[in-house]
Amino acid sequence: MNYRHIYHAGNFADVLKHTVLALLLEHLRRKDTPFVVLDTHAGIGRYDLSSIEAGKTREYESGIARLLAAPDLPPELAPYLDVVRALNPEAGPLRWYPGSPRVARSLMRPSDRLILAELHPEDAVTLKREFRGDRQVAVHHQDAYQSLKAHLPPKEKRSLVLVDPPFETPDEFARMVAGLKAAHKRWPTGQYALWYPIKERALIWRFHQALEDAAIPKTLAVELTILPEDDPFRLSGCGMILVNPPWQLDITLGRVLPALHRALGAPAGGGRVEWIVPDPSSRQ
Repeated sequence: MNYRHIYHAGNFADVLKHTVLALLLEHLRRKDTPFVVLDTHAGIGRYDLSSIEAGKTREYESGIARLLAAPDLPPELAPYLDVVRALNPEAGPLRWYPGSPRVARSLMRPSDRLILAELHPEDAVTLKREFRGDRQVAVHHQDAYQSLKAHLPPKEKRSLVLVDPPFETPDEFARMVAGLKAAHKRWPTGQYALWYPIKERALIWRFHQALEDAAIPKTLAVELTILPEDDPFRLSGCGMILVNPPWQLDITLGRVLPALHRALGAPAGGGRVEWIVPDPSSRQ
């Protein structure tokens, strides 16, 4: 895909990613024991929608802006939308959009930790500035897949690992599968969330088959498409792979995804939730 995220901040792909991220964090918050979040492709933390870069594409207008203006949204979206609103307390045009680190930090408790890895040198500096003085946040100028080895297993018994690559290399799907297999071997009880673009469906089929062959229990695919899948060079949708998702999150997402699709005014596509490798203890 080869892009800097500032051009696409707040678009439909961010809406799906951060909706799912907030739902996962809300489940983690329900127990008193602390948890840690590892974000392997952290970016800069938050994005200025009034910037020249964001103004060139204005993708947020058909993403988060539409969602904030939509009526009758399901209550499960409230934690995510509250984070966005908290960054924009003043009346007027939407200016700030939270990246995954800011979403995670906003939903953490005093006992929780956030580990951020970012390889791009300028973005790593910006990220460190964003969380300067925050003792619950550690920022590392580090390769994403090296961060999986460096920070897993964590000292906490509960964790969430977000893997959100820019897909600048043609072998990114293979790297994600290999990274997940290695990370799961080191920390099999952690929760994992992997974001991916949907452009050419054949690539997604092969990706899902590789995940099925990996045979990691409780692997769920969640997808949202907004355009016809008839152009392999266009981003028609995106998805997330969830490993060890909370109980009944698949059912919750089955309700939330159609609401997101309607709120975004998507001309085509829809939502899909499918188990790639079910929980062996369930009857699914």
